[in-house]
Amino acid sequence: MNIANWLHRVAQTNGNAPALLLGDQVVATYEDFARQAAGLATALQARGVGPGDRVGLFMKNCPDYLTVYYGVWTAGAAVVPINAKLHPKEAAFILQDSGASQVFVTPDLGSDLAEATDVPLTDISTNAFADMCAAPPLTTVARNAGDLAWLFYTSGTTGRPKGVQITHGMIAATSLCYPVDVDPVSADDAAYYAAPMSHGAGIYAPIHVRMGARHICPISGGFDPVELLDLSQTLGPTSMFMAPTMVRRLIDTAKAGGKTGEGIKTIVYGGGPMYRADIEEAVDWFGPKFVQIYGQGECPMAISALNRAEVADRTHPNWRARLASVGRAQSQVEIAIAGADGAPLPNGEVGEIMVRGAPVMPGYWCNPEATETALKDGWLMTGDVGRLDEDGYLTLQDRSKDVIISGGSNIYPREIEEVLLQHPTVHEVSVVGRPSPEWGEDVVAFVVCAPGADLDEAALDAQCLEQIARFKRPKAYIALPELPKNNYGKVLKTELRKRLESEA
Repeated sequence: MNIANWLHRVAQTNGNAPALLLGDQVVATYEDFARQAAGLATALQARGVGPGDRVGLFMKNCPDYLTVYYGVWTAGAAVVPINAKLHPKEAAFILQDSGASQVFVTPDLGSDLAEATDVPLTDISTNAFADMCAAPPLTTVARNAGDLAWLFYTSGTTGRPKGVQITHGMIAATSLCYPVDVDPVSADDAAYYAAPMSHGAGIYAPIHVRMGARHICPISGGFDPVELLDLSQTLGPTSMFMAPTMVRRLIDTAKAGGKTGEGIKTIVYGGGPMYRADIEEAVDWFGPKFVQIYGQGECPMAISALNRAEVADRTHPNWRARLASVGRAQSQVEIAIAGADGAPLPNGEVGEIMVRGAPVMPGYWCNPEATETALKDGWLMTGDVGRLDEDGYLTLQDRSKDVIISGGSNIYPREIEEVLLQHPTVHEVSVVGRPSPEWGEDVVAFVVCAPGADLDEAALDAQCLEQIARFKRPKAYIALPELPKNNYGKVLKTELRKRLESEA
């Protein structure tokens, strides 16, 4: 089934309902939305775009992002969304690798991209785009569950990004997990796009389209905590996806302004480690509005979930352990822990997390070697290290490449980071390994101090010695004004390791 059918069905039954908003202004009803997408599909078909072809998007968040998505899908083609924060040369590589025949851009990004690629560009602010959307509507082109719908390029922090093939069936499976495992959706709700629509926030658009909810793009085009709090109070109930670093900024802004998140229904967080101290503070301030998900581009947003009741619970005997977990397997997948030989391990044992089910990718785009490494006997090998408890809760330890081996013992940076973040002088922290001729690796903590605080190594040592084994205690603490992060808010531990290497 073509995922675009969901839009056109809603337009048939609820066409007058508000669909696309820019700030607090409605710019399209569902009837408008569907008609413009179907017109765009006709115009794309006239340009030679057909089933299986790829169309790029190099755009900041805006209502037309969804118009392009559904226009491309209606034509039977696949979208190639590119994070708007990438360099034009990085975007050009993705367009070339994907074989995209067209690319849609927002006006602030078009001119620089035009210098880096020969792929034909269409600026969504022009009359040419408006004319495309005004073309006679095209009947949705039939697609099968295994057909490509979305080509998602990984962040590529350790090399060239790989194209993850996301099919119509994968999007449907992930979408249907959302109301079962994450949060119910109704036509009264509003999806708020604070995070890039090229990534997880965009993956959640189809279920909100299917339920006839509103879609709010902030005028800022991204994450502005003040704007988010104000619009949610006016237009709520709002639901949104955030990276943990965004949640941290939202907490700080809300507390500074005395706002408690009126109008916010749900904040789904994932895409990196949310430390227990931060989520406890968030729930204490905002209330039970938070749901944690764990996923990867290769199984988008759909590996596990910790629902709002579990995130907010403080009564269960194991609530701290559960809050430190990423929840239980979502409805469409199975999770197992693999040992070094690839065989499943019993509960409680630490190994590589593997997952299988309907939301798992069929493979990487034109990259059989990487596909063979990632997919083993039907399982996706995530590269993440974790363990399952007897109740099915999955706890992440770290990425396999981030594990520190010191004196023959495995040390998981996240465990140390969790402990250090409990100290009031620590605002952010990242722990990495430093080569050591004596121990193999030493533990080093990079610390961003809380406002007005100074780095106190003795106090942080004492904090560690109270809660973890002495051999896990950092051998060095390094103060930074901020941690290096990629375009999606993930800490770049590779950059921290490079810093240590250069100093050595």
